[in-house]
Amino acid sequence: MGKGHRQQRLGEEIRKIISSLLLRELKDPRLQRGMVSVTAVEVTSDGSYATVYITVLGLDTKKEDGQKIKEDTLAALNSAKGLIRREIGHQVKLRHTPELIFKMDTSMEYGRHMEEILQGLDL
Repeated sequence: MGKGHRQQRLGEEIRKIISSLLLRELKDPRLQRGMVSVTAVEVTSDGSYATVYITVLGLDTKKEDGQKIKEDTLAALNSAKGLIRREIGHQVKLRHTPELIFKMDTSMEYGRHMEEILQGLDL
């Protein structure tokens, strides 16, 4: 079944708040090494959990440095999870603020990989 409109609206609002915090509030040096973008937020039907998908742009993903920067970015976001939840609670009037789960969005890398496979085919 499809997601309800309430979860979609809440997810979009959370995405906007986190994006704004990344630009203005969060000053962790681990977040400054690449451009961090929130690509999507999925909220569970009961609103208790929100999975936040992030992408770090401007990295060479085939190098170990790129992987280390991604891990550091996730660690920085997880350490700022309390501040982010508090800000979401202030800006969105909810009875319970959802628990945040940060995950890397690998869809862009997967798309690049598929593009390389298609380019390699002799059509």
